[in-house]
Amino acid sequence: MSIANNKKAYHDYFILETFEVGIELKGYEVKSIRQGSVSIKESYAHIKNGEVVLINMYVKEYPFATQYKLDDTRTRKLLLHKKEIVKFEHRIKTEGLTLVPLKIYATRGLIKLELGLAKGKKLYDKREDEARKDEKRQIERSVKERY
Repeated sequence: MSIANNKKAYHDYFILETFEVGIELKGYEVKSIRQGSVSIKESYAHIKNGEVVLINMYVKEYPFATQYKLDDTRTRKLLLHKKEIVKFEHRIKTEGLTLVPLKIYATRGLIKLELGLAKGKKLYDKREDEARKDEKRQIERSVKERY
């Protein structure tokens, strides 16, 4: 069940690979995320001291939480195996890629994050994508009108 999507990532980046990762969360954050009070539009992942961290993910404060009042956009640790982190770090340094959060969803009672290994788009790439989408829409409209 998808909770939040990052549509902006698909507009700004070419997504080369996607991975499912866990997020280290506090109890009230999980409840707030399940209610849909989360945003990953402006967030990004970064490798720091051999750990992958998610920066700037907004989780609204759960109204019934009495303890653990934390910052809404605090840095959260992502749960990956050491081999995966080393692989990401190598590809980021050699190929100039970045880690972008794409989607948050719940599966088997756990909150998971879909993380994408992405390459940034140039302005002309974005224009080409927009032109392709417009063409596709026009074709679909003309097909609808005929039938």
